[in-house]
Amino acid sequence: MTDTRPDARNNAAFNLTYHLVLVTKYRHKALSPQMLARAEGILAEVLRDWRCEMIEFGGEADHLHLLFRGHPAMELSRLVNNLKTVSSRLLRKEFAEHLAKFYWKPVLWHGAYYVGTVGHASLETVRRYVESQGRGRWPGRSKTGDLPA
Repeated sequence: MTDTRPDARNNAAFNLTYHLVLVTKYRHKALSPQMLARAEGILAEVLRDWRCEMIEFGGEADHLHLLFRGHPAMELSRLVNNLKTVSSRLLRKEFAEHLAKFYWKPVLWHGAYYVGTVGHASLETVRRYVESQGRGRWPGRSKTGDLPA
């Protein structure tokens, strides 16, 4: 299991975990078990190049899921674009004959994707924690804890 303690780099401590879903173009069931295994290796290598860590990988014939840890300096949309570009190029090269049955153009992934953050506490728990911070400790707060306008 991956360590859940925050990472620390430079002047920041962070724990950024993402869930990414990539879907094949036209939702074709084009990903064989061998392609999924190869995709896992490709994506893990790209993540390492971006100073990220793969936590978990899974997929089916028409999509894949990737759980990974990132860092605050990365540009998430650029990382996702790089993951899609590199994996598409290599998988189309290595499995060209198989993919020719599904695509006549050099495509693999749908243009859109899903990415969400994953935490160790629910949104409501974090919201209550943040809301409770500093109540009644700052000068100028009302009895309800609100700052003056």
